[in-house]
Amino acid sequence: MKVRIGIAPPPGDTPDRLAGLAERAEALGIDSLWLSEIVHGRSVEPIVGMAYTLAATRRLKVGTGVAILPGRHPVRVAKQLTSLAALAPKRVLPAFGLTPARPAEREAFPVPGPRGAVFDESLELLRLLLRQEKVTFHGDFFTVENAGVGPLPAKPLDIWVGGSGERALHRAGRLADGWLASFLTPDQAAAGRTAIAAHAAEAGREIEADHYGTSLAVAATEIPATTIDAIARRNPGADPAEIVPVGWAAARDLIGRFVEAGITKFVVRPATPVSSTERWLDEFADHLMPLQN
Repeated sequence: MKVRIGIAPPPGDTPDRLAGLAERAEALGIDSLWLSEIVHGRSVEPIVGMAYTLAATRRLKVGTGVAILPGRHPVRVAKQLTSLAALAPKRVLPAFGLTPARPAEREAFPVPGPRGAVFDESLELLRLLLRQEKVTFHGDFFTVENAGVGPLPAKPLDIWVGGSGERALHRAGRLADGWLASFLTPDQAAAGRTAIAAHAAEAGREIEADHYGTSLAVAATEIPATTIDAIARRNPGADPAEIVPVGWAAARDLIGRFVEAGITKFVVRPATPVSSTERWLDEFADHLMPLQN
């Protein structure tokens, strides 16, 4: 299975720093750059950031890690993704989630029904639009007649999803092409992978063996209190040391454990703002890129 390790910007990075980050990542041969959905903050909007970064680079793949789909119309999202895929073939990596990590941002993504049900139907419609020249669809929340957003990529874009609850794992198995987890231990990720594969089999589908990933925050000296609090909310009872490595050696060890658990795609970011993004990228390249195969 292909082990690939991408990066996400340091927390609090502003849009004006994206160009330098992308250029340095490209120069170092880093696999991918992933942009998070943070509305109430200084971070770049992920779809806009994808377009900018893809235009500024030639090889770097760019993903959303993760963007919120419920609250965006699937037809418009499909149009954005097919446009990006036409402009930058084989470099567009969309991953979507159910709800923003920050509860106050939910109002920015209004939905016409129960959020989970809207997410499921959005994914169903989005997948059709990315695979068929014309789509007619009548659902509980969306209706389209003879809609097309082409030209379509020769190979349909893979749609990844986040989330680790039972419904999220069921959704990943039935409707997604990959899974990007977060705030899980290797054992928990292995259990999630097994559940997703089972749900896919029940639906007559199969998720590719190397389409399971996770996001990792790497701490420099100690795990920040804010991160410990986030883990307590998202994964009560989990040991933060099993989720956030301190230092590059610990990051290598933890990634090795995830690979043994069947998780082979990684999005790595610093747990706190860094004094020099360039130095952090150089250290990432030295310590973690050799783990790729």
